[in-house]
Amino acid sequence: MKARLPQGFGGGPNLQQLAKQAQALQEKMDAASKELEQKEYSASAGGDMVKVVVTGAMEVKSIDIKPEVVDPEDIEMLSDLVIAATNEALRAAATEKADTMDALSGGLNMPGVF
Repeated sequence: MKARLPQGFGGGPNLQQLAKQAQALQEKMDAASKELEQKEYSASAGGDMVKVVVTGAMEVKSIDIKPEVVDPEDIEMLSDLVIAATNEALRAAATEKADTMDALSGGLNMPGVF
């Protein structure tokens, strides 16, 4: 007796074609990820009193603090401004990476694969 596939399962791409497509997609995503890691993202806080630049690799590259914001009596405010600017720059980098990967994968979410 011959086994039959359900309707819609025959004549589609074979596993080898799917593997080639997955490999090509992975290569595109790897290239995009490397490109994004080289980009720089900046954000500021306190009316540009504190500016932070991070890379797409989520590393802080520079912190620029205007002298007029440095108040020895209020170190906590300066700390808050640095944290706010850093977090905003990191969010921008993470958002662009997620958007780029979603665009390449068509929203396909396969943990450990892409």
